[in-house]
Amino acid sequence: MPEYETDEPVLYRVEEGVAWITMNRPKFNNAQNSQMTYALDDAFRRAVDDTDVKAIVLGGAGKHFSAGHDIGSPGRDTDVSFERRLMWEDHVGKPGAEFLYTREHEVYLGMCRRWRDIPKPTIAMVQGACVAGGLMLAWVCDLIVASDDAFFQDPVGKMGIPGVEYFAHPFEMPPRIAKEFLLLGDRMPAARAEQFGMVNRVVTRDALKPTVAEMAARLGQRPSLGNWLTKQAVNHVEDLRGKRTGMDAVYHMHHFAHAQNELVSGDRLAGLDAASMAKSNKSESKG
Repeated sequence: MPEYETDEPVLYRVEEGVAWITMNRPKFNNAQNSQMTYALDDAFRRAVDDTDVKAIVLGGAGKHFSAGHDIGSPGRDTDVSFERRLMWEDHVGKPGAEFLYTREHEVYLGMCRRWRDIPKPTIAMVQGACVAGGLMLAWVCDLIVASDDAFFQDPVGKMGIPGVEYFAHPFEMPPRIAKEFLLLGDRMPAARAEQFGMVNRVVTRDALKPTVAEMAARLGQRPSLGNWLTKQAVNHVEDLRGKRTGMDAVYHMHHFAHAQNELVSGDRLAGLDAASMAKSNKSESKG
């Protein structure tokens, strides 16, 4: 069994009609293991079920929003069964590529789509790193407010993988910029992300929470049904443009890449864990 931290992986509180959901693994830069993912789902469910909650804020404790999926902490739990929310079958015990394909269909792609369709408005409050799986959590939110020291990155091309499972890249930025983002894997500063409309506002770190709180309060003053219908309308147009079907296609490419890695190197991640990815990013930034 993995070594879980004693602290709750997700914190939840409600203030003046706003649910504040906080990823709480700052020691590991809020890397997302399954324990955290299911706790996030519980928190979103709790916020939806509470009629007093009119808006939801998703943030991360500590220096960073999220360093992405957990590929190296003591709490990594890919081999652990959890009560499933979306898939009929458990991934544990599945042979070969079926193991990861089944797990990620639930924990990554399925959960993110589920959260995108939450009927209440959501705001991602991003500081520091928003990397790979962190992108997925920010992108499913309706609005993104970032601190001026925030950056966005999807470096999984180093593993031979064409982007994270919730493949929204060409919808969050222009296609040629999305190619640059994926092919080079460089960090995109918050200011540049704002230029492409991926971020709604960029503020100082000190102004981040007050700005988000003010926006959430304004959302809460608007008709709840109107907020929900607006979300549905925009999401529907995105899907008409191919977001959902495109994501389905790329999900299969993603898992073809995992299978290729396992065939060639014996490791689904091509031998790249959290430490080696961080070392690689550090050496590239120096270059």
